[in-house]
Amino acid sequence: MKRPRATATPSLDFCEGARALPVRRVRGGHSAELLDWVADEVPVALEYNGVSHAVMLATPLDLEDFALGFSLSEGILQGPDELYGVEEQPGPQGITLKLEIASGAFARLKERRRTLAGRTGCGLCGTESLAHVARDLPALPATGGQVLRQEAIAHAMSQFCEQQTLQQATGAVHAAAWCSADGELRWLREDVGRHNALDKLIGALARMGVQASEGFIAVTSRASFEMVQKTAMAGVPLLAAVSAPTSFAVATATQAGMTLVGFARGQDLVVYCHPERLDLGAQGASAAPH
Repeated sequence: MKRPRATATPSLDFCEGARALPVRRVRGGHSAELLDWVADEVPVALEYNGVSHAVMLATPLDLEDFALGFSLSEGILQGPDELYGVEEQPGPQGITLKLEIASGAFARLKERRRTLAGRTGCGLCGTESLAHVARDLPALPATGGQVLRQEAIAHAMSQFCEQQTLQQATGAVHAAAWCSADGELRWLREDVGRHNALDKLIGALARMGVQASEGFIAVTSRASFEMVQKTAMAGVPLLAAVSAPTSFAVATATQAGMTLVGFARGQDLVVYCHPERLDLGAQGASAAPH
């Protein structure tokens, strides 16, 4: 799934993706000085064939997955075979990822150049016009007679706490996970930014040749428009979020043929569009919006 990185105890000698900082903690009226693990957040620049394209604030873990996933979800690459190599170059101001991509992909990139002045949680910063916001999304697979059980989503969500090792240590990161149809959490990536975590996951799935359409993606954040768009670009027909979606996300998922689930907590969930992929068990009475 992914390598262990930390536990929740501040007495760890090492926690990849975080650093121990001196703090003063007050609990129950008692004050104490101790070390606390704080998630790393650094500028990460993506450079394609020598041309700078985007700068995002990210956790410096799984950066090759991030480079590939961002390139795929943004439509820069049409497949992982168009990425020839990634060189990670640390510097005093951050990290530069130098990507070597196919000439055809680079030509497409130059046609739709945009600069993303990335901020954590901001997926559209620097977009030059409304025409660059929404892209044509691939056709998502139909149910084919197979329906996902509601319990599979609940089972997937129950595994996050154990698998989010960096979150356990810092309390500051999001996660995106790919789950099999029976709800087993197979692959998970973490980052301070929810979009970055999803890009890292998409890159990992592509790199390992996972048939992403055979399962679903679960995230620990709200379901924004771009989370839906990135999931669709990965060919995944269902996105489940622990928090709420936005209206733009629902509209995008509806048009893309994606099942969008929000407020997936325990046995509870809300299906916002395309419920035909889910077996929800009992029928309930209609109610006003929560």
